[in-house]
Amino acid sequence: MAKGIKEGTGARAERGLWLGPESRAAHRADLATFVDHAIRLDDAAVIRLRARSAGLLTAWVATGFDVLASRVVVGKLRPGDLSVGANELARGLSAMDDSGYVDPGFSIDSAWRGALPPESGFTHLDDVPARVMLDLAQRGAQLAKEHSSSHGPPVSLLDQEVIRVSSGDVSVGLPMRCVFALTAMGFLPQSPETMDADEIIRVRILPAWLRVDARFGSVYRRRGHPALVLR
Repeated sequence: MAKGIKEGTGARAERGLWLGPESRAAHRADLATFVDHAIRLDDAAVIRLRARSAGLLTAWVATGFDVLASRVVVGKLRPGDLSVGANELARGLSAMDDSGYVDPGFSIDSAWRGALPPESGFTHLDDVPARVMLDLAQRGAQLAKEHSSSHGPPVSLLDQEVIRVSSGDVSVGLPMRCVFALTAMGFLPQSPETMDADEIIRVRILPAWLRVDARFGSVYRRRGHPALVLR
């Protein structure tokens, strides 16, 4: 258990998450922002919470772009893998007590389908200036407005390769899906004025996964059959 995290007593100690202990309010705000963006994408969104080593936990959501998004915060989770409704988790976060305890709501583990990427083992390919990614996002959003239907942006736009990164003889393209997911989840600053001049987006891969790390979170795209990441 992370030092200083009080777990309470009785039934409450058997299940839930405990944020902190240091900068507890900041960790709640980070997770609440993640959940809020997930609800904006889908008001019936499911959040999967998973314990990591060293007193960390990761929140996951399927974004609707065939891309997973994640955010890591400091805290403890019991049980160590739990799927809950985003709206229920949002209510629990708003009611966090002084010990950092959050009631995540009812378990709906059967609502999550598909595998999660591993925590480690990714190969770093290259870094992309965040300003370049923000420009791609803005141009993509304009194209989406011009060509979207009631079903959202066309698949041809989502699958369009917007930038390619490489290292040695390994090369991978980033689809617009990943760029849209980064912006929809608030992982990129909203304007160049709020962005550090040297801010980067890091691109990593595994044989089965593409991972894009931004300031406020990461997105993952299955390499191969993308339907495997759908809820």
